[in-house]
Amino acid sequence: MTEREKNRITVEINNRTYTIMGNEPASHVKLVASLVDQKMNEIKDHNPHLDTTRLAVLTAVNTMNDYVKLKEDYAKLVGSIARKEEK
Repeated sequence: MTEREKNRITVEINNRTYTIMGNEPASHVKLVASLVDQKMNEIKDHNPHLDTTRLAVLTAVNTMNDYVKLKEDYAKLVGSIARKEEK
């Protein structure tokens, strides 16, 4: 897919507008942007004095923490399924 064939989707995160380019469907990009916005708002509600940079970093750290936990859970599940199939 060339640069011109990529989707351009405009989203709002933390009251700022971003144009995101990529191969994913618009609905997926909008969902991801909405989840990022929700997580930022959640963190901002608990820490209202954070500047945007610190808010973004905390959001990234929280999101990656969730991602790593999900990957670990997935690996355990796949291992469990493999062990059951071996029996």
